[in-house]
Amino acid sequence: MRSITIICCFYWIFNLLWACDRGIPSTQSIEKDHSLLITDEVKDRLGITHAQFLSAASKRALEWPNRSNEWYIEFSGLQPLKGDLAYEEGVVRRDPSALLYENGKYYVWYSKSIGPTQGFDGDVVNEKVFPWDRCDIWYATSPDGWTWKEEGVAVPRGAAGRFDDRSVFTPEILKFDNKFYLCYQTVQSPYELRVKNQVGMAWSESPNGPWNKVEKPILSPADNGIWAGTKQNRFNVIKKGDFDSHKVHDPCILPYKNQFYLYYKGEQMGEEITFGGRQIRHGVAIADDILGPYIKSPYNPISNSGHEICVWPYKGGIASLITTDGPERNTIQWADDGINFEIMSSIKTPPHAIGLNRSADQEKEPTEILRWGLSHRYQNKDYQCIMRFSSYRRYNE
Repeated sequence: MRSITIICCFYWIFNLLWACDRGIPSTQSIEKDHSLLITDEVKDRLGITHAQFLSAASKRALEWPNRSNEWYIEFSGLQPLKGDLAYEEGVVRRDPSALLYENGKYYVWYSKSIGPTQGFDGDVVNEKVFPWDRCDIWYATSPDGWTWKEEGVAVPRGAAGRFDDRSVFTPEILKFDNKFYLCYQTVQSPYELRVKNQVGMAWSESPNGPWNKVEKPILSPADNGIWAGTKQNRFNVIKKGDFDSHKVHDPCILPYKNQFYLYYKGEQMGEEITFGGRQIRHGVAIADDILGPYIKSPYNPISNSGHEICVWPYKGGIASLITTDGPERNTIQWADDGINFEIMSSIKTPPHAIGLNRSADQEKEPTEILRWGLSHRYQNKDYQCIMRFSSYRRYNE
């Protein structure tokens, strides 16, 4: 009898190891899976045949929220513009702002610089380290969004010694109470690897200017990281600090709930490469007056991923297109309070640096504002040009 018991025990252990080796759950995990209430409708929709054997992927699928298809879109290829915004060798035009429709024509603002990029290996005082280095903010107009006339400089770099003396770039436009507000990134010379970018602002009573610069930055990086050593290595830190301890980028201000929400991209000192690529996240700073002061939300960061800011109001909340970097890249997200964002759809690779068409009917459907607008494309490592994107809804067939 004892020998039979021993044989049975070995048989049970052998079968348990055999099941584990083949990815079949043990008795304990099967019982645990049975605790999940899975209806026949859910099993049919997710293609789950054996509810007692749930893979990690099936378990994640069971936790997915039920989202409507109205948030899912696809983008068409970029198309070249005509007129002054057509590609021009030797010229960088990039980072288009949102589009405003004023005086019977569209307006866009953008970063513009001249000449190739030398990088950080040379003279960072006198040379150009990025395509967006040594930029001024220019603007152009168009009757149809295709053929553009370059109107000139809107906001130039500041005087020597100012926080914006090296470059002003990546602008975003807002019309509020019949005035126009440009917010943008700034860099003070020299442009070193550890330099801290800030956010500036200018305002005007006309989209054609003249523009009045706000005296000081309206947003700065957190001041709680510690660099290690003095060598210009942005990955070498003693303490990383907040998610935006190195740079604040890509600002966009939206009037929201009787306040002003400044959404921005944060780069951290000692930025890491994660399983989703670069460690980029978004934050928001809130002000009672459009000129500030802007106070960073204690809930920051408000995204796990992203790159350029692309946000718009919808149904009492704020929608956000998350691109390029991080584990949640290439998703459209929405927050009913402008802070706590949830994924609404996962999409194929969207364009970079989207300039939204703010004249669109933003409440028609959640992605109506993405039907067309502007983006930029790298023609080569030195020169970029602004192009036009379009998108379309994907319906169940």
